[in-house]
Amino acid sequence: MEFKKSLMALLIGSSVALAACGGGNDNADKGNNEDGGKETASAQGEQVYKQNCLSCHGENLEGQVGPALDKIGSKYSKDEILNIVKNGKGQMPPNIVQGADAEAVADWLATKK
Repeated sequence: MEFKKSLMALLIGSSVALAACGGGNDNADKGNNEDGGKETASAQGEQVYKQNCLSCHGENLEGQVGPALDKIGSKYSKDEILNIVKNGKGQMPPNIVQGADAEAVADWLATKK
C-alpha cells in the first residue's frame, strides 16, 4: 500500500512539473509583466531547483546529502552561486544544471537570506 502511495505521489508530482514547464509561449507574457520578468525567473529557478537539486539539498533547502541552502544568498552572491553550480564544490559535481537553468537557479538561490 505504501508503495502505491509513493508511486502515485511521484506520478502526480511529475505531471505537475511537466505541466509547469511545458506548453505556452513564455515570450507572449514578457511584455505585460510589470516586474520585468523577475517573478517568472524566480518561478523558473525554483522549478529548476526542484528538478535537479532537491534530492541533495532538501525540499525546503534544509540540506541532506548536500548543505542547507536556506540562507545561501547571505553567504554568496548570484555570481558566486553560479560559479559553484558550474564548477562544483566539495562533493557537488560540476554542471548539474547548465545555461539558462543555471542562471535561473543561481538567481533564485541568491534571494535566500
